[in-house]
Amino acid sequence: MDITITPDTYTPSVDNDGNYIDKIPIIKKGLFCPCGSRKEKNYENATKFACHIKSKAHQNWLVNLNQNKANYYVEMLMNKEMIVNQQKIIVQLENQLHKKNLTIDYLTEQLTMKTNQQACTMDLLDLN
Repeated sequence: MDITITPDTYTPSVDNDGNYIDKIPIIKKGLFCPCGSRKEKNYENATKFACHIKSKAHQNWLVNLNQNKANYYVEMLMNKEMIVNQQKIIVQLENQLHKKNLTIDYLTEQLTMKTNQQACTMDLLDLN
């Protein structure tokens, strides 16, 4: 099993007007850009990433982000609500699982006790 270092994912900065802008971060473990221009491409240093953010595909992605800010906000709110609902469902399922495990443990104990009682009451003289 090899240990690999996962590169950071690039997120554009926001200017004073609320628009997304490119700002080159400090790159330590590599950087992955989610713009989709080069899938699975990791940029090892700031120079290579600076060339990438000048590309047409990356610039189009940034424009698209700025044009759809309101949609992303609504989507984020819906995702937050979904996460809360899923957390509630997980808690309910964990509670059900805990109750069923307790029931299984109880019934197993009862079955074990009954089997032991039957073994103790067997007359060994009747075995012949």
